[in-house]
Amino acid sequence: MNPVAILSQRIHVREIKNVASWASGSRENISALWNFARSDDRTTSVNSLWAMTHLPVTDAECLLTLRDEMIDMVLVETDTSKKRMLLQLLREQEYDADNIRTEFLDYCMSKINAECEPYAIRCFCIYAAYKMCRHFPELLAELEEYLDMMQNQPLSPGLKSALRHTKAKIAKHHKPHNQSV
Repeated sequence: MNPVAILSQRIHVREIKNVASWASGSRENISALWNFARSDDRTTSVNSLWAMTHLPVTDAECLLTLRDEMIDMVLVETDTSKKRMLLQLLREQEYDADNIRTEFLDYCMSKINAECEPYAIRCFCIYAAYKMCRHFPELLAELEEYLDMMQNQPLSPGLKSALRHTKAKIAKHHKPHNQSV
């Protein structure tokens, strides 16, 4: 398989899944896919990120090693498709309390109520922000304020779902320990 030849042209989900299958389980191939994602050629870059979103959960550890580079990329990215897929990849990752990049948290928080941003970007930012904030009660409270502000905006079904699920997780986090479940 010549992934760069495939990724550099207009393709469909079948080809994306084939590339993801080729990369899966191989650090070398996932690294190559990531290098293609950083290509100056938009088509190659977008298709590579799209393939990465189709990697199975078994490749999560390998993707975790790329997190800082993904964050660096999303913080400066202007292409909506690339931002959406990078945030999709970052949303799936776990964040330890001692391993949170504040500039990425600030980025996510700033996008939650940015009505100029596509719904998917806002949704992924909600989920990623929650995963970072959940370790700190004061950050959870701040996130809840951002979510409360959303209720005055027109929301897509996806945003309503992200809002509802995240508020439920926050409420569960704030539940007094002496209450029975």
